[in-house]
Amino acid sequence: MSLLFSLFGLLLGMGGSVAPAGNWVEWVPPDNTIVKVEGNRYDGFGIYYYDGSSLFPPTDSEAYAECEEYDTRVAVVRCKTEVRVWYRDLGQLRRALRYAHALE
Repeated sequence: MSLLFSLFGLLLGMGGSVAPAGNWVEWVPPDNTIVKVEGNRYDGFGIYYYDGSSLFPPTDSEAYAECEEYDTRVAVVRCKTEVRVWYRDLGQLRRALRYAHALE
């Protein structure tokens, strides 16, 4: 029974809903859903959202240069770690989106 409630909650959380006749209402993703990622960490990434907006974070060299402006060594290392993780995750997201679009 708990599994049933979990699945129902997951479906509702994803935005799906059930009409009284049991027909699914077409799901529309939230506006902030990432639909495309292009580029690489050296030349910069472009992140595109479902609502048509986009984000272009700085290249990794620009981000690392900004990290050097922190006052303490700990802050510099923390910043560089965040940059490394950010670009690693963007690369993985780009590959996942490419795979998902290939399945369509």
